[in-house]
Amino acid sequence: MRHVLTVDLTFKAALGLVSTVMSDVLELSGVSLVRGGKALLDDVDWQVREGERWVVMGPNGAGKTTLLQIAGARIHPTRGVAGILDEVLGAVDVFELRPRIGLASAALASQIPEHETVLNVVVTASYGVTGRWREQYEKLDERRAFKLLDTWGVSTLMNRPFASLSEGERKRVQIARALMADPELLLLDEPAAGLDLSGREDLVARLSELAADEDSPAIVLVTHHLEEVPPGFTHAMLMREGAVVAAGPIGEVLVADLLSEAFDMPLQVTHRDGRYSAVARS
Repeated sequence: MRHVLTVDLTFKAALGLVSTVMSDVLELSGVSLVRGGKALLDDVDWQVREGERWVVMGPNGAGKTTLLQIAGARIHPTRGVAGILDEVLGAVDVFELRPRIGLASAALASQIPEHETVLNVVVTASYGVTGRWREQYEKLDERRAFKLLDTWGVSTLMNRPFASLSEGERKRVQIARALMADPELLLLDEPAAGLDLSGREDLVARLSELAADEDSPAIVLVTHHLEEVPPGFTHAMLMREGAVVAAGPIGEVLVADLLSEAFDMPLQVTHRDGRYSAVARS
């Protein structure tokens, strides 16, 4: 059952959400999500502004993927206000909002037909679908899809079935797809999951280049591992049990005491040449 958001108009007015939502790309206020009596998200406040590059971290079950599903207009919160790209969930047609959001996730990848060619995986994002059928695409769309595949180092695979790719190749194709519609917000759910060392380092380097590009949209990246945080990301949020532990500039959040609290383990954190790592503190 989908929970439909109802928002008190006085509350909306207090947040400046009546006629236009906010200048922020994303603003969550008091957002909670309850499923089967369990709070998957608990009173989350969060703002993402244009030009910011966020990493969201926390242990399994912290609510990271659920948070991205709300940010991607895939589900509605049980309580609170979710403002996305000057719209409010519950007061907007999500099928018009979703094309403005680039999303790469395992759940979305599982919807791609195994026989679909790599080029079609990317170009179909123009219509917000995951399989090419009878819709018509302009040559301009196909050229853009090819350019994105080339940027992410997988253009030579354009005629290969998506199912035949390695995990690293699939990840890069998914990010190219997420960028196809020139989104205003880019959401990446564990893009380095399942990659070997070389695949991870290649992806981190490419994401760092994307973060440095002033024309790139606001980015939110979910990960479990500090080693996967690309240089150039500006902000971080730590979560635990559906709640926010800390959120703010990355250098103030990815520190030993806050990470130790989020992961419930004493950690020693190292930051060198823009890269982070952590080990258990004895």
